[in-house]
Amino acid sequence: MMLIEFADRFMASRETKTQQSPALERGARILDMVARSKSFLSLSDLSRELKIARSSVHSLCQTLVNLELLIRRSDQTFQLGPHVIRWSNAFALQSDVATEFAAIWDHETGLPGATITLTVQDGAEVVYIAARNNERARSSLEFRVGMRLPAAFTATGKAFLSHMSDYEIRRLYAPGLPEPRTARSIRSIDELLGELRDIRRDGYSCDEEQVAEGMVCYGAAVLDGSNRPIAGVAVSLSLDANAMTDRTAIIDNVTRMAARLSHRMGADLSATGNTGRAGPALPLQK
Repeated sequence: MMLIEFADRFMASRETKTQQSPALERGARILDMVARSKSFLSLSDLSRELKIARSSVHSLCQTLVNLELLIRRSDQTFQLGPHVIRWSNAFALQSDVATEFAAIWDHETGLPGATITLTVQDGAEVVYIAARNNERARSSLEFRVGMRLPAAFTATGKAFLSHMSDYEIRRLYAPGLPEPRTARSIRSIDELLGELRDIRRDGYSCDEEQVAEGMVCYGAAVLDGSNRPIAGVAVSLSLDANAMTDRTAIIDNVTRMAARLSHRMGADLSATGNTGRAGPALPLQK
């Protein structure tokens, strides 16, 4: 993920910088495209999409393979290599919010069968930067660092989007919503806007089988010193989990965790009214 973020920033600023390395730029563009593609790409695919000569793509990809940034598959297509994951893990460890999340997540274990995740927003997607999968959870989806999912369907994604105006939402999804993942995934902007209004009112978000069948997630945004969302935290459970019998406790758990993280990030929760829902109070550790 760190590499993708670096590539995005690098590409966005390339027109304003007079000195740069063309080879590094092209290598970053290749990695970015491989990371974002929903299918494995070949040399011809990369050459065509990036408008780079096939011979140049071949040389760059060979270098990236040697550096373990790419893996060449048996069908001569490419996928991200293990070195990228090492960078992703390093980014997560060096990120303040991820570090704080790791410091408190083991205190939030009062929900049997629950999985706890932390994400950041990247446009119309969320990227997972930390995840504690519960081995007892019976879910078809295992969260992992670096995973990307549509923000419109996920609990943390909806928490992020709820901080945007309706105009910003419509502009973000001008090309249309992503392909549904399940029969429960929302299918219209108006439906999404309705959910976001409920989230702003209630202070938490919910994904009920919109990402994976048989799974429900409750989420909330983590705010920074400017009271803007910088991350999203979610608790995910199987719909048949015992903990689902106490929905209030689940929501209390995720909103308290988000409030604690926001406090540590410098947010003024009294200004937002988001100090966590009712329930046994957890001490705010500084």
